[in-house]
Amino acid sequence: MFDDHSPIYRQIAEQIKAQVLRGVLKAEEKVMSTNQYAADYRINPATAQKAFQQLVDEGVIYKRRGVGMFVSADAPRRLRDEKRERFFTDVLEPMVAEARTLGIPAADVVARIQQLFTDDDRGEGR
Repeated sequence: MFDDHSPIYRQIAEQIKAQVLRGVLKAEEKVMSTNQYAADYRINPATAQKAFQQLVDEGVIYKRRGVGMFVSADAPRRLRDEKRERFFTDVLEPMVAEARTLGIPAADVVARIQQLFTDDDRGEGR
């Protein structure tokens, strides 16, 4: 479940964000408690608490006193917007730079991307 590449609390926060993005956790839905999370995944409760605090600080979840933690109403949209921006910065911009280096015309790149979307729409994804 966890790898050695980043701190466990960050991996937990990223997993919860991914669940929100995929719709597994919906806006205003209750999130399992830090103690339950710690017990289920056999980790220190302080580690789970640190992950949940990061998510609160980022506005992904919020606490209802005496009730528990819930997914923020705008969390799915905000996470999608953030991930979309990272996609353009981390994936698209380096791809365009590489295409320029290789002398690939923009029209060829666009045509290939459109073809991949068309293939995927038909269920022919690679």
